[in-house]
Amino acid sequence: MSKFKTKFIDFFKLLFPSTGIELLVFLFFLVIYGYLGSYIAIHHKIIFDARIPWDAYFSFDNKSIVMTGGSFERHPLSYYFFNWIRELALLFSDGKMDGNFRFALAWFSNLAVSLSVLQVFKYLKNIIGLPLILSLLLILFFGSFSTTILLSFTPENFTYTLFLLTFFNHYSAIKLKKEEKIPTLALALSGITIGGLTVTNIIKVFIPVAFEKGLFKSWKKFENAVFRGIFTCICFILLYLNRIDFKYQNIFSKTNEQYEKFSNVKSTPTWDMILSYFFGGNMLFSNFILRDKNNMKGYEYKGIVMDVYSSWVPYYFIAVLLALIFWSYLKNFKNKLVQVLMISFLFDIGIHCIMRFGLHTSYIYGGHFAFVYPLLLGWLFYSYKESPKMLSFLAVIFCILFSYLLTNNYLRMNEFFWFLNQYY
Repeated sequence: MSKFKTKFIDFFKLLFPSTGIELLVFLFFLVIYGYLGSYIAIHHKIIFDARIPWDAYFSFDNKSIVMTGGSFERHPLSYYFFNWIRELALLFSDGKMDGNFRFALAWFSNLAVSLSVLQVFKYLKNIIGLPLILSLLLILFFGSFSTTILLSFTPENFTYTLFLLTFFNHYSAIKLKKEEKIPTLALALSGITIGGLTVTNIIKVFIPVAFEKGLFKSWKKFENAVFRGIFTCICFILLYLNRIDFKYQNIFSKTNEQYEKFSNVKSTPTWDMILSYFFGGNMLFSNFILRDKNNMKGYEYKGIVMDVYSSWVPYYFIAVLLALIFWSYLKNFKNKLVQVLMISFLFDIGIHCIMRFGLHTSYIYGGHFAFVYPLLLGWLFYSYKESPKMLSFLAVIFCILFSYLLTNNYLRMNEFFWFLNQYY
């Protein structure tokens, strides 16, 4: 019983703030995002409008996700999760889908994203061991990303995927650092929750397992890892099939239909979509375009989406940041924790940039990988901890990037509020 109690306490220490500085970080983002989300929820209808199922802003499917959890072929188990979210929000709003309902949805998102930022901070401070000032600067940088800002008030799969992935990466990093294996139940629960919200992300759960100590030198350890993987897959598949009444043919037909729909956009050059949407759009707001939308039932409304960048400055921002990221990877190539992060990132690059799935709207997928940027930057700073000159050089570059990010995203959010005031 005492062992279970210890594990339970350790889980909550991992999930929530466990020190004074962690509490301050968590409360800071909870208040900032909370104010933003509360204002939008109270004064505007864009977070949830029963007449608008999708694409009111930046291709998010708020109403559709809240009511159904999204399409089963991409989000197989999110139906159950969003049933709980919706019922809790309705409980808060006395069964009405009004401003109180939107307020509750916004605060659920705020809590998830604030906890995500906390997980990144814990990783920087406890796993990498960065000085406090660097850890704080990196999470402020991450917290100012377009992805974290938007997800902090948006009820979407990506909001909770961001939290689950940051939490799992922190947890698995602790296990790898201690040279321990990820327990069977923990791996299965991670696979079910992460893969249940977005099916492709289940692959990321198995990446840390491949870096467990002595895995390929001991048949016993290898067999145990295979067992854990098979057990996780069986649990996930059975729950997935149960969700669709075991009509597995629907998975293939719907998946092919979704792939055709989201991978054959030719209006913008591929290279520009990769830079502006996949790499840049998750950090740096680009130009906005207003479009006329229809809910297929006669209701017309305005939608706002991101365009490619119109200035050369954002492209330089992206190029410099990516150079730093891959510099970090090469500098820390033998570090298994860095390999876990980069392989996970390359998996997303493969899906969206090479297979082109959802490339034209890939700025909304930031919850799948945006946290990799501050973590790899953290490892880059760590690798030069004994070189003050290089550390100063990197700090100057980072501060320039951070300043531009803050300025750009502040101005773009003003444009977003103009859109809200005009139409919502």
